[in-house]
Amino acid sequence: MRVASVNAASARDLATGRVDTGRLAAAVAALGADVVAVQEVDSLLPRSGGADQTAVLARACGVRRDGARFAAAVHGTPGAPGSFRPAAATVPGEPSYGVALLSRLPVLEWRELRVAAGSARLPLVLPPGAGRRLRLVPDEPRAVVAAVVDARAPGAGGGSRPVSVLGTHLSFSPLRAVAQLRELRRWAQDLPRPLVLLGDLNLPPGVVGRVLPWRPLVAGPTFPAPAPRVQLDHALADGLAPDARTAGRVERVGGSDHRAVVVDLDL
Repeated sequence: MRVASVNAASARDLATGRVDTGRLAAAVAALGADVVAVQEVDSLLPRSGGADQTAVLARACGVRRDGARFAAAVHGTPGAPGSFRPAAATVPGEPSYGVALLSRLPVLEWRELRVAAGSARLPLVLPPGAGRRLRLVPDEPRAVVAAVVDARAPGAGGGSRPVSVLGTHLSFSPLRAVAQLRELRRWAQDLPRPLVLLGDLNLPPGVVGRVLPWRPLVAGPTFPAPAPRVQLDHALADGLAPDARTAGRVERVGGSDHRAVVVDLDL
């Protein structure tokens, strides 16, 4: 079973500032993952040409409609006061921004969690051509999307083999991200094990390990993509058998400002 986490950055190319959802989709598909967690996903927003980026990525990855789930964190375009509002749920047809999970494996159950934003205004690095490099923006609410997938080998008999896969993108305020990670841990207690958490946690491994003592599956810097210095993107597991074999790596993907993490799991 291969899993991956990709910060899509709304499919905006780090070098040119242009949005190219097709290029991102091809790069994600090339990872060959059975389950992909995607962060910073646009849905019907003007800045990305009104594309349903989750649907575009799903088609490229060979994922059926019932194997793809977009979880809106906000309605509207994040980045400036008054341009977005918290999303209590994903609303079809409502321009939104959030996270997505794509699974080529059968999905037995979907779940979603929304966590509140912090009160601080935070420095945001702007894309090329914006005229300046930083802008103070309000913190955003965040979302977690979970799929309980059936990880049976093709043709295997017997019942299902449930594995929980979670995708999220936490606040880039470290204190708020730690609180959100603790909330995620409580919420995930009753999900079937083994469980794999994927996402841009906006925290380095040492902090993540103290808050969430799960098994890290990838080690290596992921941000910024051209010359990464810190690991913000993670894959962690809880409830894996002691002899379960794993192999993780970090990869460039499209024009994103983050590198992707990819893990092969032999359950």
